[in-house]
Amino acid sequence: MRAPLSLKARAIGLLAQREHSRTELRRKLLRIEQQRARQSAAAMTDEAIDAADDGDATPDAAEYDDEAVETTVDTLLDALAAQGYLDETRFVESRLHLRAGRFGTQRIQQELAQHGLKLDAEQQATLRDTELERARQVWVKRFGAEPSVEPTERARQTRFLLARGFAPDLVRRLLRL
Repeated sequence: MRAPLSLKARAIGLLAQREHSRTELRRKLLRIEQQRARQSAAAMTDEAIDAADDGDATPDAAEYDDEAVETTVDTLLDALAAQGYLDETRFVESRLHLRAGRFGTQRIQQELAQHGLKLDAEQQATLRDTELERARQVWVKRFGAEPSVEPTERARQTRFLLARGFAPDLVRRLLRL
């Protein structure tokens, strides 16, 4: 049986799959490390029970310490950032590359905000400048080249584009409502 991977190896493995924000990677590593700490504490408690059954002195039951786990994870994240493994600029660029073809500026900004990040002024300007064309491409791919004359179908198309994060005035312009 192989020994379990270290926390650093797990973090690098996650980063090798795709870019992560610091917040997202911290959440994942905390979950992994807390689970490992709980399992370790449970194993030590089982050993203490076995020792008590054998008549040995009962050692204190081991408890995991959330603060120690958080400190360990934060120290690891600082080291990964210093070594260039964890880069939030790369994460933002990666997220923009993945999402810009399917979503509007509002949706992308909301998604980045969930990770505690923001677009810089240049990235925002680029997204806004290309938003009409991106919305047109998404709309044509989903509904075809001609806007519907039926109000219910137009409403459906409008809701679709709004849910994708495109601005309402842009959607009206696109569908010529």
